[in-house]
Formats: sequence, C-alpha cells, structure tokens
Amino acid sequence: MTQQRTTRDNIIKICIVGISAFGLFLCIAVLFPQVRQMIIAAMHKELDMSLGIYKLLQSLAMGGICFTLFLNYCILTASGKKLTHTVKQEIKDCFSEIDFRSLHKPVLLLFGVYLLGILTIIRANVLYMDDIGRSVDGFREWHNWSRYVSEFASIFIHADTNLTDISPLPQLLAVLMLSISSVLLVYIIGNRKITTVPLLASIPLGLSPYFLECFAFKFDAPYMALSILASIIPFLFVTRKKAFFFCSVIALLIMCMSYQAASGIYLLIAIILCFLDWNSRKKPDKETLSLLGIAAFAFCFAMILFRFFLMKSVSVTNHGYAATSMHPLSGMISGILVNIKNYAMTINSDFGVIWKISIVLICILFVFKSIYTSSRKKIFVFFISILVICLSFIISYGVYYLLPIPVYYPRFLYGFGAFLSILCIYVVLDYKKIAIVAVFVLNWCFLTFAFSYGNALADQERYAEFRIGLLWHDLSSLYPAQHNDTMIRIQLENSIDYAPTIRNISKHYPIIEKLIPKRLGANFYWDFHHFLIHYNNIQYQIVNDTNANFASLDLPVILDSYYHTIKGDENRVLVVLKH
Repeated sequence: MTQQRTTRDNIIKICIVGISAFGLFLCIAVLFPQVRQMIIAAMHKELDMSLGIYKLLQSLAMGGICFTLFLNYCILTASGKKLTHTVKQEIKDCFSEIDFRSLHKPVLLLFGVYLLGILTIIRANVLYMDDIGRSVDGFREWHNWSRYVSEFASIFIHADTNLTDISPLPQLLAVLMLSISSVLLVYIIGNRKITTVPLLASIPLGLSPYFLECFAFKFDAPYMALSILASIIPFLFVTRKKAFFFCSVIALLIMCMSYQAASGIYLLIAIILCFLDWNSRKKPDKETLSLLGIAAFAFCFAMILFRFFLMKSVSVTNHGYAATSMHPLSGMISGILVNIKNYAMTINSDFGVIWKISIVLICILFVFKSIYTSSRKKIFVFFISILVICLSFIISYGVYYLLPIPVYYPRFLYGFGAFLSILCIYVVLDYKKIAIVAVFVLNWCFLTFAFSYGNALADQERYAEFRIGLLWHDLSSLYPAQHNDTMIRIQLENSIDYAPTIRNISKHYPIIEKLIPKRLGANFYWDFHHFLIHYNNIQYQIVNDTNANFASLDLPVILDSYYHTIKGDENRVLVVLKH
C-alpha cells in the first residue's frame, strides 16, 4: 500500500513538473517581441489597441512565470506544503468562529433599507452614460481599465458575451453585496456584535451621494459594490496572521480588477481597528503594530502585483479618463499634497450645510468617545484620535493620490462614504442619545437625497427627451432622407441645460449637478452615441473634432426656435442649443 502511494505521488509530481515546464515555456516565449506580435495579429486587434495589449501580454507572461514557480513551491516542497496547510487551517478556524446564521436577519434588514433608498433610481429607469452604449452595442470592454473581474462576471450575470439591459437585476445584486458589506463592517468594528442601531448607522456606505452614482449605472453597479465587499472580507481573518495576509492579497486583487475607487477602504478599516485596539489596550502595542504592518505590507504587495502584472496602461487622452501614470519620484510628495487639497475642496463644495454640520459633529463625538473609553492619557488620546480622523479621511481616496491628474467624479469618491460609515458605527456603539441623533440626522439626509436624486434623474430624462425629440423633428424636416449616400455632418454647441428640479436641488446640494450629466453635451461621447445609434439613425454624423469648428464658417441660419438654432448648408449643420 505504501509503495503504491509512493508511486502515485511520484506520478503526480512528474505531471505537475511537466505541466509547469510547459507553462513556463509558453510564458517565456511570450516575453519575446516576435511572439507577442503574432498573438496580437491573430487577435485581429486595432493598431491603437495593440500597444496596450503588447505590454499587457508581457506583464501577464512575467506574472505567469512567478505564479507557476510559487505554485510549484507550495505543492512540491516540504516548507511550501506546510505553509499551504497552515493557511488552509487558519481559514477554516476563522470560518468556524463565525455564526453565519446570526447574519441573515441583519442582511435582510439592510437589503430593505438600501432597496428603499434606490427605489426612485430603479423607477427612473434611465440609461446612465456608459449604459447607453452597452445597451445598444452590447460591449463590455472593462478590460480597458484592467477590470477583468467585471469583464468575466458580466458574462455570467448577463448569461451572454453580448450585454443587454437586464435592470434592475444588476442593481439588486449591488444592493445585496452592499448589505453584506454593511453587516460585516458592523461585525468587524463592533467586536463581532451586531445590533440594529449600528446597522442603520452604516448606511452611508451605500447611500452616500457618491455611491448613488454607482447605483445609477445599470451595468456597472454590482462590480462597484463588489469592490467594497472585497475590501472588507479580509478582516474576518484578522485573528490569524497568515490567513489574513493571504486573503488580503487575493481580495485586494479582486478589488483592483472590479473597481479601483475602493482602494482606500482596506487601509481605512485597518487603521480604525488598530486605533481601537490601541485605545482600549485589548492587545499589546506590539501586536497592534504587527497587524498594521501586515495590512500595509499586504496592500503594497497586492498593488505591486496589480501594477506590474495585471494593470493595463491608459494614457490621459484615452476616453478623457484618468491616466495610469504616476507622479515622478521628485514631485511625488508635492503632487500628493495638491491632490489631498483638491479632494478636500471637492467634498466641501459638493456637500450641503446640514450634511457638513452633521459630519463635524460626528467627528467631535468620535474624539470624545475615544477619550472617554480610553485607559491612556486623555490629552494623548485627544491628539491621536484627531490624527486618526484626518489620516482616515485622506486614505479614503485610495491610490488616486499617486496620479498626476486624478479625477473627482462622484463614483470615484465613494471611499468617503465608507469613512463616514465607520465613524457612524463607532460613535453609536454605546447608544448615547446625542450620538444616535447626530448619526440619524446625517443618514436621514442621505436617504431623502437618494429619493430626490432618483426623481431628478427621471425629470431630467423627460426634459432631455422632449428637447431631443424637437431637435430630431426639425432636423428630419430640414434634411430628409438622403438617397445619394451623403452623410450630414452635425456639430453641437452648448448642451441641454438642467431641468428646474435639478436647479432647485442644487441650491443646497451642489453635488446634484455632478450626479446628473447634461444631455447632448459638446464634450460627452455617449450623448453623441445616444443621439445617433439609440434613435436608429445612420444618416447623420456627429463631429466632435475641435479642429473642425463649424461656428467659424458663418453658416446661414435655417431655423431659429425657442430651444435651438440650426445653421447649415448641404452637408454641414451647426446646432446651437439654448438654455
């Protein structure tokens, strides 16, 4: 029996070595430029995509070599087998300590709250920016931004490689993942205790104004929510160092490949947990620092893996989106400081007065509670708690500080919602009435704003469709169907302004103008797509070339109405949209 087992093990080892050798051969072959060119040619990619794929293939080959060597170390060596067994056992031990049945009702409660919060968004049924193109063309293309998890998960969710509009299913999946995320966040911060008040206090995680934009995306919403869930899950294993490190690296890679805007949430939770342990003296300072060090190392290790082996380079001109290049080393500190300043100014300009007062009050309560519950010197705790708040706020923006030209779209800032959620959970854990009132006011403001946002989306859509309908009618009358295949080139000036509903909300909540894009904006690609493809017209061509300025041609006015002016000749049209 022993001899048979030895023979079987030897055969398995030979197979593993053979497969690994073949895999290494393929990866090394891909490192040669000629092989990569052959692969690109076989994929029939466009030239502008080839450079990105060329570099990505090189990175994947290098990553494949490293992964193969590590896998062989874990399977074939004694120390590797021991490490694998230890991590596996620690993960099992952590799971055995969790009472999953106690999480069912809290998840259902949060699911109901989040679903109520986005009810008007679902009812509005608006194709939000990228949704227009995805619904018409069925493309995915998340891989352009290195979001490979989103790329492949969408095939499973939509049951096809060609995407179709299956809303509200993606949004419901996002609600489910956010509900689980909120419950786990309360479970982790509340020392494995879950009660109703902290659960309700956690709703800024999903109903902050910044994540509301994520809910507006019919196709992207579940992957944005997944990035939050992936950032929280590793802390279920925080009591076992090896399991915590392993799960952190895997979860952080999933986060990076779903939506990178959540990159600050993991470190944010790590800092808060270490502060709470330090402040309460539940663990020796050495152990607390060890946890922070492991979290920081796991984060850096995962970011390095993603940066060098998985991330696809994007230039700043591509799609008008954020570039992947970072600050040069000589200007790193000054660049990060500028980005921190811009981040703070953006949030300050986005939020209303009541929101800001509530947030300041919650921060003050965080400091007071830290001092009241601490067994350390009060003055020392006072300054450390303020430092933790400031550091947590900064980290909530994640790795975007490293970019020379970061973007501040609302969906890139939902780490701030996680920051608020953690503060709210902590200050209500002892059920002090003033803390509950302050958190309730903020959360009630976010909930009512969510209702306003969904209704405003619907109002703006109706107003825009009315304006677009009038424009289509006038254009089709002035330029009826062509039979000589002549393409009518149209250039837009200005955009369809906001409906009165949005202007009313913006008086106190300026962020609404960022959450609702103007339609037919002169610099917004998807509105051009909507203008042509969504309305099933192949006769017109939108001109978005800044070098071709139709306004300078002094075209004759052929129609002037209350909503727009149309100037043109036989095949060139300038549409001046009026506010």
